[in-house]
Amino acid sequence: MSISLSSASGAEAPDLPPETRIACRLRDRLRSEGIDPAERPDEVERVAVAEVQRHNDFALARGLEAVDDESAAVRRVLASVAGYGPLQALLDDPSVEELWINAPDRIFVARGGRSERVALALTEEQVRDLVERMLHASGRRVDLSQPFADASLPDGSRLHVVIPDITRHWAVNVRKFLRTFRTLDDLVAVGSVTVEAVKILRTAIASGRNIIVSGATHAGKTTMLSALMAASQAEQRVVTVEETFELSVDLPDVVALQARQPSLEGGGEVTLRRLVKEALRMRPDRLVVGEVRDAEALDLLLALNTGVPAAATVHANSAADALRKLSALPLLAGRNIDVEFVRDALAASVDIVVHCELLDSGRRRVAEIVSPTGAVTDGVIVTRSVYRSHG
Repeated sequence: MSISLSSASGAEAPDLPPETRIACRLRDRLRSEGIDPAERPDEVERVAVAEVQRHNDFALARGLEAVDDESAAVRRVLASVAGYGPLQALLDDPSVEELWINAPDRIFVARGGRSERVALALTEEQVRDLVERMLHASGRRVDLSQPFADASLPDGSRLHVVIPDITRHWAVNVRKFLRTFRTLDDLVAVGSVTVEAVKILRTAIASGRNIIVSGATHAGKTTMLSALMAASQAEQRVVTVEETFELSVDLPDVVALQARQPSLEGGGEVTLRRLVKEALRMRPDRLVVGEVRDAEALDLLLALNTGVPAAATVHANSAADALRKLSALPLLAGRNIDVEFVRDALAASVDIVVHCELLDSGRRRVAEIVSPTGAVTDGVIVTRSVYRSHG
Protein backbone atom coordinates (compact mmCIF):
# COMPACT_ATOMS: atom_id res chain seq x y z
CA MET A 1 0.00 0.00 0.00
CA SER A 2 1.06 3.57 -0.51
CA ILE A 3 0.57 4.54 3.13
CA SER A 4 1.10 2.90 6.45
CA LEU A 5 -2.20 1.82 7.96
CA SER A 6 -1.04 1.75 11.54
CA SER A 7 -2.88 0.28 14.47
CA ALA A 8 -6.18 1.91 15.32
CA SER A 9 -6.22 1.00 19.01
CA GLY A 10 -7.55 4.49 19.82
CA ALA A 11 -10.54 4.23 17.49
CA GLU A 12 -13.10 4.15 20.26
CA ALA A 13 -11.16 6.09 22.91
CA PRO A 14 -13.59 8.76 24.17
CA ASP A 15 -10.82 11.22 25.08
CA LEU A 16 -9.61 11.52 21.45
CA PRO A 17 -10.99 14.20 19.10
CA PRO A 18 -13.81 12.90 16.89
CA GLU A 19 -11.83 13.15 13.65
CA THR A 20 -8.95 11.20 15.17
CA ARG A 21 -11.31 8.37 16.14
CA ILE A 22 -12.88 8.44 12.67
CA ALA A 23 -9.42 8.25 11.06
CA CYS A 24 -8.54 5.25 13.22
CA ARG A 25 -11.72 3.43 12.21
CA LEU A 26 -11.11 4.28 8.56
CA ARG A 27 -7.62 2.76 8.75
CA ASP A 28 -9.11 -0.37 10.34
CA ARG A 29 -11.65 -0.76 7.54
CA LEU A 30 -9.15 -0.15 4.75
CA ARG A 31 -6.87 -2.78 6.24
CA SER A 32 -9.60 -5.35 6.82
CA GLU A 33 -11.15 -4.84 3.37
CA GLY A 34 -7.79 -4.75 1.61
CA ILE A 35 -8.35 -1.33 0.03
CA ASP A 36 -5.23 0.45 -1.27
CA PRO A 37 -5.78 4.23 -1.07
CA ALA A 38 -3.45 4.82 -4.03
CA GLU A 39 -5.31 2.40 -6.32
CA ARG A 40 -8.90 2.95 -5.16
CA PRO A 41 -9.24 6.59 -4.00
CA ASP A 42 -12.98 6.71 -4.80
CA GLU A 43 -13.61 3.68 -2.59
CA VAL A 44 -11.57 5.26 0.22
CA GLU A 45 -13.68 8.41 0.00
CA ARG A 46 -16.88 6.36 0.10
CA VAL A 47 -15.74 4.59 3.26
CA ALA A 48 -14.65 7.90 4.82
CA VAL A 49 -18.08 9.43 4.21
CA ALA A 50 -19.73 6.37 5.74
CA GLU A 51 -17.50 6.53 8.83
CA VAL A 52 -18.19 10.23 9.41
CA GLN A 53 -21.94 9.61 9.15
CA ARG A 54 -21.63 6.59 11.41
CA HIS A 55 -19.84 8.71 14.01
CA ASN A 56 -22.53 11.38 13.98
CA ASP A 57 -25.33 8.79 14.27
CA PHE A 58 -23.55 7.21 17.24
CA ALA A 59 -22.80 10.59 18.83
CA LEU A 60 -26.43 11.67 18.49
CA ALA A 61 -27.65 8.49 20.19
CA ARG A 62 -25.12 8.67 23.04
CA GLY A 63 -24.99 12.43 23.59
CA LEU A 64 -21.36 12.67 22.50
CA GLU A 65 -19.55 15.33 20.47
CA ALA A 66 -20.64 15.28 16.83
CA VAL A 67 -18.94 16.62 13.71
CA ASP A 68 -20.64 19.83 12.55
CA ASP A 69 -19.34 20.02 8.98
CA GLU A 70 -19.34 16.48 7.60
CA SER A 71 -17.82 17.41 4.22
CA ALA A 72 -14.91 19.23 5.83
CA ALA A 73 -14.41 16.34 8.25
CA VAL A 74 -14.24 13.88 5.33
CA ARG A 75 -11.56 16.01 3.63
CA ARG A 76 -9.45 16.22 6.78
CA VAL A 77 -9.78 12.52 7.56
CA LEU A 78 -8.82 11.61 3.99
CA ALA A 79 -5.81 13.93 4.22
CA SER A 80 -4.77 12.26 7.45
CA VAL A 81 -5.19 8.69 6.22
CA ALA A 82 -4.63 8.71 2.46
CA GLY A 83 -3.13 12.12 1.75
CA TYR A 84 -0.41 14.35 3.13
CA GLY A 85 -2.03 15.41 6.39
CA PRO A 86 -1.77 19.12 7.28
CA LEU A 87 -0.13 19.88 3.91
CA GLN A 88 -2.98 18.44 1.85
CA ALA A 89 -5.07 21.63 1.86
CA LEU A 90 -2.11 23.63 0.52
CA LEU A 91 -1.36 21.00 -2.11
CA ASP A 92 -5.02 21.06 -3.19
CA ASP A 93 -5.06 24.88 -3.39
CA PRO A 94 -4.81 25.76 -7.12
CA SER A 95 -3.23 29.14 -6.31
CA VAL A 96 -0.22 27.48 -4.64
CA GLU A 97 2.59 26.91 -7.15
CA GLU A 98 5.20 25.55 -4.75
CA LEU A 99 5.49 24.60 -1.10
CA TRP A 100 8.60 24.26 1.03
CA ILE A 101 9.51 23.42 4.61
CA ASN A 102 12.65 24.96 6.12
CA ALA A 103 11.85 23.68 9.61
CA PRO A 104 8.71 22.15 11.14
CA ASP A 105 7.49 25.61 12.18
CA ARG A 106 8.73 27.47 9.08
CA ILE A 107 6.57 26.55 6.10
CA PHE A 108 6.23 28.68 2.97
CA VAL A 109 4.30 28.67 -0.28
CA ALA A 110 4.62 30.53 -3.58
CA ARG A 111 1.59 32.17 -5.14
CA GLY A 112 1.79 34.21 -8.32
CA GLY A 113 5.58 33.96 -8.29
CA ARG A 114 5.85 35.40 -4.75
CA SER A 115 6.59 33.56 -1.52
CA GLU A 116 4.71 33.84 1.75
CA ARG A 117 4.91 32.11 5.10
CA VAL A 118 1.85 30.12 6.14
CA ALA A 119 0.43 29.83 9.63
CA LEU A 120 1.16 26.14 10.04
CA ALA A 121 3.50 24.35 12.41
CA LEU A 122 4.34 20.65 12.34
CA THR A 123 6.58 18.44 14.44
CA GLU A 124 9.80 16.79 13.26
CA GLU A 125 7.99 13.45 13.39
CA GLN A 126 5.15 14.76 11.21
CA VAL A 127 7.60 16.06 8.60
CA ARG A 128 9.42 12.72 8.47
CA ASP A 129 6.14 10.84 8.18
CA LEU A 130 4.96 13.08 5.35
CA VAL A 131 8.23 12.63 3.44
CA GLU A 132 8.03 8.85 3.84
CA ARG A 133 4.50 8.87 2.41
CA MET A 134 5.60 11.04 -0.51
CA LEU A 135 8.61 8.90 -1.34
CA HIS A 136 6.84 5.57 -0.93
CA ALA A 137 5.01 5.60 -4.26
CA SER A 138 8.11 6.77 -6.18
CA GLY A 139 10.37 3.98 -4.99
CA ARG A 140 13.03 6.53 -4.07
CA ARG A 141 14.70 6.73 -0.69
CA VAL A 142 16.47 9.13 1.62
CA ASP A 143 18.82 8.14 4.45
CA LEU A 144 22.24 8.98 5.89
CA SER A 145 24.01 7.41 2.92
CA GLN A 146 21.71 9.20 0.46
CA PRO A 147 20.67 12.49 2.12
CA PHE A 148 19.12 13.96 -1.04
CA ALA A 149 16.09 12.74 -2.95
CA ASP A 150 14.29 13.86 -6.10
CA ALA A 151 10.98 12.22 -6.85
CA SER A 152 7.66 12.70 -8.60
CA LEU A 153 4.43 12.58 -6.62
CA PRO A 154 1.45 10.68 -8.05
CA ASP A 155 -0.05 13.91 -9.44
CA GLY A 156 3.20 14.78 -11.25
CA SER A 157 4.45 17.35 -8.73
CA ARG A 158 8.19 17.32 -8.07
CA LEU A 159 9.53 16.54 -4.60
CA HIS A 160 13.02 17.41 -3.37
CA VAL A 161 14.21 16.43 0.11
CA VAL A 162 17.40 17.07 2.08
CA ILE A 163 17.87 15.59 5.55
CA PRO A 164 20.21 16.27 8.51
CA ASP A 165 23.11 16.45 9.04
CA ILE A 166 23.32 18.14 5.66
CA THR A 167 20.64 20.48 6.98
CA ARG A 168 19.58 21.44 10.50
CA HIS A 169 16.04 20.21 9.85
CA TRP A 170 14.39 18.17 7.12
CA ALA A 171 14.18 20.52 4.11
CA VAL A 172 11.31 19.72 1.76
CA ASN A 173 10.28 21.33 -1.55
CA VAL A 174 7.19 20.39 -3.54
CA ARG A 175 6.93 22.06 -6.94
CA LYS A 176 3.34 21.43 -7.93
CA PHE A 177 2.31 20.08 -11.28
CA LEU A 178 -0.04 22.79 -12.51
CA ARG A 179 -2.24 21.97 -15.49
CA THR A 180 -3.36 25.58 -15.95
CA PHE A 181 -0.93 26.53 -18.70
CA ARG A 182 -0.76 23.64 -21.15
CA THR A 183 -0.49 25.46 -24.48
CA LEU A 184 1.09 28.53 -26.03
CA ASP A 185 -2.37 30.09 -26.21
CA ASP A 186 -2.69 29.65 -22.43
CA LEU A 187 0.59 31.51 -21.97
CA VAL A 188 -0.59 34.30 -24.25
CA ALA A 189 -3.77 34.61 -22.15
CA VAL A 190 -1.81 35.27 -18.95
CA GLY A 191 0.69 37.64 -20.58
CA SER A 192 3.71 35.32 -20.41
CA VAL A 193 4.30 35.52 -24.15
CA THR A 194 3.08 37.76 -26.95
CA VAL A 195 1.24 36.74 -30.10
CA GLU A 196 4.28 37.91 -32.08
CA ALA A 197 6.58 35.57 -30.18
CA VAL A 198 4.13 32.66 -30.44
CA LYS A 199 4.14 32.95 -34.25
CA ILE A 200 7.93 32.57 -34.19
CA LEU A 201 7.74 29.59 -31.83
CA ARG A 202 5.01 27.80 -33.79
CA THR A 203 7.03 28.18 -36.97
CA ALA A 204 10.12 26.77 -35.24
CA ILE A 205 8.19 23.75 -33.95
CA ALA A 206 6.46 23.09 -37.26
CA SER A 207 9.75 23.20 -39.17
CA GLY A 208 11.57 20.85 -36.77
CA ARG A 209 14.00 23.39 -35.32
CA ASN A 210 16.30 22.67 -32.38
CA ILE A 211 15.16 24.79 -29.45
CA ILE A 212 16.82 25.70 -26.16
CA VAL A 213 14.67 27.23 -23.40
CA SER A 214 16.72 29.17 -20.85
CA GLY A 215 16.02 31.11 -17.68
CA ALA A 216 16.58 31.33 -13.97
CA THR A 217 14.87 29.12 -11.37
CA HIS A 218 11.05 29.59 -11.38
CA ALA A 219 11.18 31.54 -14.65
CA GLY A 220 8.80 29.08 -16.32
CA LYS A 221 11.24 27.03 -18.44
CA THR A 222 9.48 23.69 -17.97
CA THR A 223 6.06 25.25 -18.56
CA MET A 224 7.31 26.84 -21.78
CA LEU A 225 8.94 23.60 -22.97
CA SER A 226 5.72 21.66 -22.30
CA ALA A 227 3.70 24.28 -24.21
CA LEU A 228 6.12 24.09 -27.14
CA MET A 229 5.76 20.32 -27.29
CA ALA A 230 1.97 20.68 -27.19
CA ALA A 231 2.30 22.69 -30.40
CA SER A 232 3.96 19.75 -32.17
CA GLN A 233 2.13 17.80 -34.85
CA ALA A 234 -0.15 15.15 -33.34
CA GLU A 235 1.44 12.33 -35.33
CA GLN A 236 4.96 13.05 -34.06
CA ARG A 237 6.66 10.61 -31.70
CA VAL A 238 8.24 12.47 -28.78
CA VAL A 239 10.70 10.93 -26.32
CA THR A 240 11.38 12.92 -23.14
CA VAL A 241 14.36 12.53 -20.83
CA GLU A 242 14.33 13.95 -17.29
CA GLU A 243 15.98 13.64 -13.89
CA THR A 244 12.49 13.34 -12.41
CA PHE A 245 9.22 13.50 -14.32
CA GLU A 246 8.05 17.11 -14.69
CA LEU A 247 7.19 17.68 -18.33
CA SER A 248 3.59 17.39 -19.44
CA VAL A 249 3.46 16.52 -23.12
CA ASP A 250 -0.13 16.10 -24.27
CA LEU A 251 0.44 14.16 -27.50
CA PRO A 252 -0.71 10.66 -28.49
CA ASP A 253 2.76 9.18 -29.12
CA VAL A 254 4.98 10.05 -26.14
CA VAL A 255 7.55 8.04 -24.19
CA ALA A 256 8.78 9.59 -20.94
CA LEU A 257 12.11 8.42 -19.48
CA GLN A 258 13.35 9.20 -15.97
CA ALA A 259 16.81 8.78 -14.45
CA ARG A 260 17.28 6.37 -11.55
CA GLN A 261 19.39 6.68 -8.43
CA PRO A 262 21.77 3.87 -7.42
CA SER A 263 20.47 1.14 -5.13
CA LEU A 264 21.61 0.58 -1.55
CA GLU A 265 24.36 -1.63 -2.95
CA GLY A 266 25.50 1.15 -5.28
CA GLY A 267 24.29 -0.42 -8.52
CA GLY A 268 21.39 0.11 -10.88
CA GLU A 269 21.97 3.81 -11.55
CA VAL A 270 20.61 5.15 -14.83
CA THR A 271 22.01 8.56 -15.76
CA LEU A 272 20.69 11.24 -18.09
CA ARG A 273 23.61 10.52 -20.40
CA ARG A 274 22.47 6.92 -20.75
CA LEU A 275 18.87 7.98 -21.29
CA VAL A 276 19.76 10.40 -24.09
CA LYS A 277 21.59 7.61 -25.91
CA GLU A 278 18.72 5.16 -25.38
CA ALA A 279 16.15 7.73 -26.49
CA LEU A 280 17.83 8.06 -29.88
CA ARG A 281 17.27 4.32 -30.40
CA MET A 282 13.52 4.72 -29.89
CA ARG A 283 12.72 6.30 -33.26
CA PRO A 284 11.90 9.79 -31.93
CA ASP A 285 10.58 12.51 -34.20
CA ARG A 286 11.66 14.88 -31.43
CA LEU A 287 13.95 14.39 -28.43
CA VAL A 288 13.24 16.47 -25.32
CA VAL A 289 15.69 16.80 -22.43
CA GLY A 290 13.99 18.30 -19.38
CA GLU A 291 17.04 20.06 -17.99
CA VAL A 292 20.70 20.06 -19.00
CA ARG A 293 23.05 20.69 -16.11
CA ASP A 294 26.03 18.33 -16.43
CA ALA A 295 27.98 16.14 -18.85
CA GLU A 296 24.75 15.04 -20.57
CA ALA A 297 25.17 18.30 -22.50
CA LEU A 298 27.68 16.45 -24.70
CA ASP A 299 25.16 13.72 -25.54
CA LEU A 300 22.53 16.36 -26.26
CA LEU A 301 24.98 18.17 -28.54
CA LEU A 302 25.69 14.96 -30.44
CA ALA A 303 21.95 14.32 -30.66
CA LEU A 304 21.39 17.80 -32.08
CA ASN A 305 23.67 16.84 -34.94
CA THR A 306 21.94 13.54 -35.79
CA GLY A 307 19.09 15.18 -37.68
CA VAL A 308 16.53 14.44 -34.95
CA PRO A 309 14.87 17.69 -33.80
CA ALA A 310 15.54 18.31 -30.12
CA ALA A 311 14.56 20.67 -27.33
CA ALA A 312 15.93 21.22 -23.83
CA THR A 313 16.07 23.65 -20.93
CA VAL A 314 19.10 25.13 -19.21
CA HIS A 315 19.57 27.49 -16.27
CA ALA A 316 20.97 30.80 -17.51
CA ASN A 317 20.67 34.56 -17.05
CA SER A 318 20.26 35.33 -20.76
CA ALA A 319 20.10 33.61 -24.11
CA ALA A 320 23.77 34.40 -24.73
CA ASP A 321 24.64 33.00 -21.30
CA ALA A 322 22.74 29.80 -22.17
CA LEU A 323 24.92 29.27 -25.23
CA ARG A 324 28.08 29.94 -23.20
CA LYS A 325 26.96 27.44 -20.58
CA LEU A 326 26.14 24.79 -23.18
CA SER A 327 29.59 25.36 -24.66
CA ALA A 328 31.20 24.60 -21.30
CA LEU A 329 29.09 21.76 -19.90
CA PRO A 330 30.20 19.14 -22.49
CA LEU A 331 33.78 19.59 -21.23
CA LEU A 332 32.68 17.83 -18.02
CA ALA A 333 32.37 14.60 -20.03
CA GLY A 334 36.16 14.21 -20.29
CA ARG A 335 39.49 15.87 -20.98
CA ASN A 336 39.52 14.86 -24.65
CA ILE A 337 36.57 17.13 -25.51
CA ASP A 338 37.64 20.04 -27.69
CA VAL A 339 35.98 23.35 -26.81
CA GLU A 340 36.21 24.64 -30.36
CA PHE A 341 34.40 21.57 -31.66
CA VAL A 342 31.67 22.12 -29.05
CA ARG A 343 31.18 25.79 -29.96
CA ASP A 344 31.13 25.11 -33.70
CA ALA A 345 28.67 22.23 -33.24
CA LEU A 346 26.36 24.34 -31.07
CA ALA A 347 26.47 27.26 -33.48
CA ALA A 348 25.53 24.95 -36.34
CA SER A 349 22.83 22.91 -34.59
CA VAL A 350 20.91 25.20 -32.20
CA ASP A 351 18.26 27.10 -34.15
CA ILE A 352 16.69 29.32 -31.47
CA VAL A 353 17.10 30.09 -27.78
CA VAL A 354 13.98 31.17 -25.90
CA HIS A 355 14.88 33.04 -22.71
CA CYS A 356 12.30 33.26 -19.92
CA GLU A 357 12.45 35.55 -16.91
CA LEU A 358 10.63 36.09 -13.62
CA LEU A 359 9.75 39.73 -12.99
CA ASP A 360 9.69 41.39 -9.56
CA SER A 361 5.90 41.41 -9.78
CA GLY A 362 5.91 37.61 -9.93
CA ARG A 363 4.88 37.51 -13.60
CA ARG A 364 6.80 35.21 -15.92
CA ARG A 365 7.48 36.18 -19.52
CA VAL A 366 9.54 35.40 -22.59
CA ALA A 367 12.19 38.11 -22.52
CA GLU A 368 13.96 37.36 -25.78
CA ILE A 369 14.39 34.89 -28.60
CA VAL A 370 17.73 34.69 -30.41
CA SER A 371 18.98 32.61 -33.30
CA PRO A 372 22.63 31.55 -33.74
CA THR A 373 23.97 32.56 -37.15
CA GLY A 374 26.29 29.55 -37.36
CA ALA A 375 29.39 31.69 -36.88
CA VAL A 376 31.80 31.79 -33.94
CA THR A 377 33.83 34.99 -33.43
CA ASP A 378 36.58 35.25 -30.81
CA GLY A 379 35.19 32.16 -29.06
CA VAL A 380 31.64 33.56 -28.90
CA ILE A 381 28.67 32.10 -30.77
CA VAL A 382 27.23 34.90 -32.90
CA THR A 383 23.46 35.37 -32.66
CA ARG A 384 20.81 37.63 -34.11
CA SER A 385 17.80 38.88 -32.17
CA VAL A 386 14.54 37.41 -33.37
CA TYR A 387 12.29 38.82 -30.64
CA ARG A 388 12.67 41.01 -27.57
CA SER A 389 10.00 41.89 -25.02
CA HIS A 390 9.35 45.56 -24.38
CA GLY A 391 6.59 45.23 -21.79
